[in-house]
Amino acid sequence: MNGSAKLNWVLLLAVIGVFALNWSLEPDPTKRNFEVLPGMVSAVPYESFTANPVLAGGATMQLPPTGAIARGYAPLHFEETPEEAERAGRELESPFSPDDVLALGQGERVFEIYCRLCHGSGGEGDGTVAMRGFPTPPSLLAPKARELPDGKIFHIATFGQGNMPSHAAQIEPEDRWKVVMWIRQLQQSAPPVTEEQTNEVVEVEDVTSGEGDEAVDWVPDEEVHDER
Repeated sequence: MNGSAKLNWVLLLAVIGVFALNWSLEPDPTKRNFEVLPGMVSAVPYESFTANPVLAGGATMQLPPTGAIARGYAPLHFEETPEEAERAGRELESPFSPDDVLALGQGERVFEIYCRLCHGSGGEGDGTVAMRGFPTPPSLLAPKARELPDGKIFHIATFGQGNMPSHAAQIEPEDRWKVVMWIRQLQQSAPPVTEEQTNEVVEVEDVTSGEGDEAVDWVPDEEVHDER
């Protein structure tokens, strides 16, 4: 008998064995099926969503105690109002030292990712979005911006203000403080911008299709500057 014939006999016996095992273990609808590892099916402890006669309310999963804070989450007890922004400026302080080089570098990276498009790399309000027709943000080098407390800038980055939306979903709280550090660095390394300069006409890049279209001038709305 050659090797191929032996293999065929082995396969035949295996098939017969499977059918015999299947016949011998034919399920009986009046009995529970055989459980190989019953401990994996019926756990000893109570399941999360099952009733529990031991705990309050008769449920295994309990509500967290009042005032409990999820691990890794730092609550911010402020609202999205101008009054709360002023309060944040009085009460909030940056957790980072001005000499923290690593934090400053991270602030620059986050600024370049999320802030540069509107505020520009230098914070002058000449970002790509502003040059394409979106209302120009106020310069971060203006006297009014320099006078803003760190906590208020943090509040603005968290909740938004004026045309600026909230960045709480995009930027972690620690990185928002690092962005504040980088804004201070920009303000220290650049001369102050006068109010007249912040209200200068900004030439907007033409983004329309078709021939004969020309670039237009965008005059920033003074109310936008006041709100932001």
